[in-house]
Amino acid sequence: MNPHLKRWITGVIAVPILFVIIAYGSEDLFTLLIMSAALLGMAEYNRMVFGPGTSPEKVETMVVALLILLSAAIGEMALLVAVLTFAVMAVLMINLLRVSETKMDMTPVHGVILGILYIPLLMSHFIMVRQTPAGSLWIFFILILAFSGDIAAYYVGRAMGTKKLLPQVSPGKTVEGTIGLIAGSIVGCLVFRLLFLPSLPVVHTVILGLVGSIIGQLGDLCESALKRSAGVKDSGTLLPGHGGILDRLDCLMFIAPFVYYYRVLILR
Repeated sequence: MNPHLKRWITGVIAVPILFVIIAYGSEDLFTLLIMSAALLGMAEYNRMVFGPGTSPEKVETMVVALLILLSAAIGEMALLVAVLTFAVMAVLMINLLRVSETKMDMTPVHGVILGILYIPLLMSHFIMVRQTPAGSLWIFFILILAFSGDIAAYYVGRAMGTKKLLPQVSPGKTVEGTIGLIAGSIVGCLVFRLLFLPSLPVVHTVILGLVGSIIGQLGDLCESALKRSAGVKDSGTLLPGHGGILDRLDCLMFIAPFVYYYRVLILR
């Protein structure tokens, strides 16, 4: 089947389910969705970084990921920071048990710490966004910011893309596509604001769309660099036409923290 067709079929099936959960589901149901997606993403990361099979590092990342996500669900920022702090300490201390006279390899530790900082920590911000006033609308805002830009980048890049953006990391991305992405995100955010968030000032809407789209693109490139270093094309095969969970969440994991902190620190 044509990969482009697979992409659209997956979207047609997944988007309505996602919409119903965000718009009509409880906060607990949404939290469960995010936790499931983050743990699946953690499993994909583990396969890329630590290879097939089981290992102590994989157990460590999954346990810490679950604790981070549960801390976010409880809604106590201090607890989240405490879990993350002691998790890093524990990972370093556990590594002492692997030290031998002939081998001192810190690479597994680096992989574990990067994994818990990258996936569950960033993903936990979706849970925190949902806990804020009008949280469901802001979740949709994040999705519109990401997907309107993604769609614009895809079609502008195919129609006009000639200058490669960062070919050594992602050969398919072009400067023209990125310009389309930024414009598409800003337009998508402005339309969403007009329909659902009229109290959000236009200037802040444009800033969120502009900066959010750039941050999201960088998040996409960071995940591409991870895949390149692991020698794989996709992080997984769970989503036909899209690859794995991380292939779909890569930009969202960067956008969600930005929108959350912009809202709580600047918009208040």
